Amino acid sequence: MIVFKNLMYDLDNIRENDPAARNRIEVFLLYPCIHAMLFHRIAHFLYRKKSFFMARFISQLSRFFTGIEIHPGAVIGRGFFIDHGMGVVIGETAVIGNNVTLYHGVTLGGTGKDTGKRHPTVMDGAVIGAGAKVLGNIVVGRESKVGANSVILKDIPDFSTAVGIPGKIKKTFKVYEKIEKKGA
Repeated sequence: MIVFKNLMYDLDNIRENDPAARNRIEVFLLYPCIHAMLFHRIAHFLYRKKSFFMARFISQLSRFFTGIEIHPGAVIGRGFFIDHGMGVVIGETAVIGNNVTLYHGVTLGGTGKDTGKRHPTVMDGAVIGAGAKVLGNIVVGRESKVGANSVILKDIPDFSTAVGIPGKIKKTFKVYEKIEKKGA
């Protein structure tokens, strides 16, 4: 039952974030990110059960059909949306929060220097632009944005925008909570 609820959440999140998405059936049948996530959830389950060969086999099968490569060890939250997903690569120790959006050609990869946790953590609500490379054991903060074709090698704080090669913080948004006064 939870699998069905998560699928419905993912479908609805895509419908909210993609003006071209008309209904759940269209998204389910025609969006490769949904197919990649279904494959990933099976592969991730097998990976956690230490059935590494079958997990990688399903992962590679998914890559063949969708053009999206997600290592079965990656941890991915609800509402994940890969828009025009061709060429997306997500590494083994990557952690992706809820309601994250990636565009085509994004890499969440390692630098080749680290052991253990060597891929990025992308916090809830982050958006990573087309062709961006986010490399190493770094954190992309909540609701942050990474510009297209940027190369990010250092942490990005919450509510920030980073662009360039190497990526630099260009803007940080202040978040104000709405305080409603009684009777106002």
